[in-house]
Amino acid sequence: MNKKAVRRTMASILSGICVILILAFASLLMISGIFVTPKYGEPWQKDYSQKFDDPRIRLAAHGLLAANGHNMQPWKIRLDKKDAKVFYLYADSERLTKEVDPESRQMMVTQGAFLEYAVTAGDQLGYGTTVELFPEGNYDEQNLAESMKTKPVAKVTLAETKKNKINALYNYMFLPDTNRTEYQATPLTAEQINALEMINTEKDMTIKIYQDQNDKDKLRNYVINGAIVEAGVGRVMKESEVIFRPNEYQKNKYRYGFSVEGQGTSGVMQHVLQGLLTLFPSMNSGKSASDLFIKSTQTSADNTPAYAMIITKDNSRSSQVRSGMLYSRLILNAHSLGLAMQPLSQVLEEYPEMKQLYNGIHHDYASNGGTIQMLFRVGKPTKEVPLSMRRDVMDLIEKD
Repeated sequence: MNKKAVRRTMASILSGICVILILAFASLLMISGIFVTPKYGEPWQKDYSQKFDDPRIRLAAHGLLAANGHNMQPWKIRLDKKDAKVFYLYADSERLTKEVDPESRQMMVTQGAFLEYAVTAGDQLGYGTTVELFPEGNYDEQNLAESMKTKPVAKVTLAETKKNKINALYNYMFLPDTNRTEYQATPLTAEQINALEMINTEKDMTIKIYQDQNDKDKLRNYVINGAIVEAGVGRVMKESEVIFRPNEYQKNKYRYGFSVEGQGTSGVMQHVLQGLLTLFPSMNSGKSASDLFIKSTQTSADNTPAYAMIITKDNSRSSQVRSGMLYSRLILNAHSLGLAMQPLSQVLEEYPEMKQLYNGIHHDYASNGGTIQMLFRVGKPTKEVPLSMRRDVMDLIEKD
């Protein structure tokens, strides 16, 4: 075979390979659903709530954007039929994460996060809001799931004001509540720390921010070891695996749970990864998922200028809810300061395998008998992250 023939053959082979690669790339994008309209993102649009005439639903549409455990969005709303200015918030017991949150503490924190976003929206929309926690009494802890169905977490009463009260934090509600990417090494300033710690006005609750190197090293170890423990508990990892949505079709169908955006992946690479995960689910299960989780946690911990905690004097359901309200205020104020946050909740979880680490961090940081409700990292993010899935607010409203 002469040189020209060899060159022609090689050119044909290379052209064929290129065609195959292009087809494979295009297939991954199609499998991911690159041309699918992301309906799960509609609630993040600022005019979304305006579709509804009822001000209670408008507030609920804002509460829907709040941080929540496992992105389960476990909220139910009952509109008072006799009073058009009252609604009740219930914890959705059909959305419990029993393995990772066996005592439903995170579930209660999530309820508080919703309430604070609703209150913030009320200020902006011209409605003063009064929040009464557990208006029909405390849960029956021996029959918790059933009790959640009958007893509301909160009664929310709206009072229309003559003039909208401009809330400086309102616009920050439409930013991602969690940023898991690397943070800049720059420490928080004294002014930033003071601004965040001063948000809390309740005597039985404290905010602590740690950026001393000894505390950072100690908390880093707790964070990483907590991830290692969780990654080794099959039933907990399986609970996360079953709510992972690998492509746009699944995200539009369910609109809750985990997806690749949670790790900051966006753009074309998001669709490539989604296509691969759809074709090869094993990439996000078993040892692969555990290893990825540990690696991701370590990257976060290694790029954290400060850690913070919310500590309550007791561990009552009311304290859990109020800590969630405080956490939402922290998120919004952190955004206003150019900062981001990420919960690092593993070491605070109450299943048996985590008991040693749970006891350890409480001994070191809440030795007076208090409960650490939230542990999170704080810092200036190195990049923006995509918005996560949200359900349609009408799916939260109790049907007649």
